[in-house]
Formats: sequence, structure tokens, C-alpha cells
Amino acid sequence: MINRKSRILGTGMAVPERIVTNFDMEKLVETTDEWIRTRTGISERRFADGDVTNSSLSIQASEMALKNAGITADQIDLIIVATITPDMVFPATACIVQDKIGATKAAAFDLEAACSGFLYGLAVADRFIASGMYKYALVIGTEVMSKIIDIKDRNTCVLFGDGSGAVVVGPSEDDSRGLLGFDLGSDGAGGKYLYMPAGGSEKPATHETVEAREHFLKMEGKEVFKFAVRVMENASLRAIENSGLSFDEIDFLVPHQANERIILAAAKRLQLPMEKVQVNLDKYGNMSAASIPVALHEAVTQGKLNEGDHVVMVGFGGGLTWGATVMKW
Repeated sequence: MINRKSRILGTGMAVPERIVTNFDMEKLVETTDEWIRTRTGISERRFADGDVTNSSLSIQASEMALKNAGITADQIDLIIVATITPDMVFPATACIVQDKIGATKAAAFDLEAACSGFLYGLAVADRFIASGMYKYALVIGTEVMSKIIDIKDRNTCVLFGDGSGAVVVGPSEDDSRGLLGFDLGSDGAGGKYLYMPAGGSEKPATHETVEAREHFLKMEGKEVFKFAVRVMENASLRAIENSGLSFDEIDFLVPHQANERIILAAAKRLQLPMEKVQVNLDKYGNMSAASIPVALHEAVTQGKLNEGDHVVMVGFGGGLTWGATVMKW
């Protein structure tokens, strides 16, 4: 049985053109720029206009990742889209992307693990490539969170933004380079802290569910915060251990962009100065599954990653779920 390492060959991203600042949010809901910045670190976010969809952002990010990887769409064997805001329940957004980019031989499916989704998708792609079943995979983390936030809920509507990040994953020619270790997990008992009540088969859409605003995201912020601080640290350390490294060998951190205080706590535990941590939360807010791949792309394009760096990517999300991986860049 083939057991080869995989690595990220190229990255890409796309965000909507529309910038929504904290001052814009002040006009929509009872809040202030100072309140948002001091509690979250967010200054602005991107919202998709009516003609911008999950799939259209995914296609832009994918085409950029393919170009940067030097891979054509017809070489892609597998497309995984991680999202909680698909274009529709079915067909999968991955199938829409597959058709639009011309990846005619690729298998395609969506994966839902909320903000942890990209890392789950990366782990799945890694295993397909390690087994030899596929050679090249396209993994996309993508969201249009503006479609499911309740603008009347000031505790959540200011947190989220829209965007898409994509990576091309393929076999590594060097066994010491690439994706080295993962840690994935969930705590389903915490699902009640971050969820959307209606729209599924348990509570299909009715006039009553719409009027009750049950098709919007609901969150118990304090509970999610406590969970996040704990699992960001623990998942990182387990992924490092699974990779055969020690935490003092880590050179760079790409965390989920949910809250500045959570990111600071993770950096402190890994003993990394903030210049070794990718932060774009101030510009984009929490983009859920798109958060980590967009941050990774910007770290690459900004020249922050050097060949041979050991990089941790870690996140948490609804489910409740978590994920972390270590790679040698």
C-alpha cells in the first residue's frame, strides 16, 4: 500500500468587494467601533452583494490556487468544499465548482465542520493522496456568513464576514516536507452553543420559523470562548506531538481568526512572538471555514513563510469541533 506524504502546492483566496466597517455596523445595530475592536480585534469585514455566491467566491480562490500551484483543473482528482453556507442544500457546492472550473475528472463533495471545516478537508485530502488513490486535490474553505447572521443580534452580527480560501494538495517529493500530523475532534454536547435552529429536516422552513428568526446563527459567546481557548492550545500540542516535533520547533502559527484574545493565548502557549502569527481578523472578521486558508494565503504572499518552517494551523467551530495540523513548508 502506498503511504506518501502530501503537501500544499499552491494557495488562493477571494473576498467580496464590499467593505463593511464597524462604523457601518453602528448604523445597523446598537454597537460602537470601540466596543467591537476592544472585545474582538475586528475593524471591518467583507459582505457579499446579491450576485456574489459561495460558489463564485470558491471559483475565484480555486483558480488562483491552481495558477500558483502550476496545476490545471483537468489534473485535479478530488474537490472538497468545507462550508456551512453552501449555495443550496444540494447539489454540493463542490460539484458546482467542479463544473465551472472544468475539473472534469474530479470527484467532488461538501464537508461541514463549521470553522474547523478546512482542516477536516485538508486531513481527508491528505489521506486520499497518502493512499495513492488520488494525486491532486483542491480543498476549499468558503463562507458567505452575511447570509445567516441576524442583524438584530448585536452580539453575533458584528463578528462574521465572507470569503473563500483554497489550496491545491499533492504528493511531496521530500518525505520530510509537507503535512506532518493532525489532530481532529469534536464535543457534540456543546452543539447547543453555536447552531442554526431551522432549515434542516428537524425543523423545516415555515412562516413560523422565519418570523421567529430561526434561520440565523445563534451563539452562546462565553461558552464558545471558554471552549476555544482550551482546544486551540490542546489541539495544537497534540498535532505537534503527532508530527514527531516538539513545540519549541514551531516557527509560525496560522490560527482561526475568531477573536484577538484567543489568538494571543494560543501564541503565548506556543511561545511565539506575534510577528510569527498570521492575523487578518481586523480586516475580515470571522470567515468560518474560509478563515484559515485565507490567512495562510496572505502569509505566503506576504513572504512570512520560509522553506523548511514548521507551521501550525489550528481552529475550532460549531459542532463543537476542532482541528489542527503541522506542516513543514
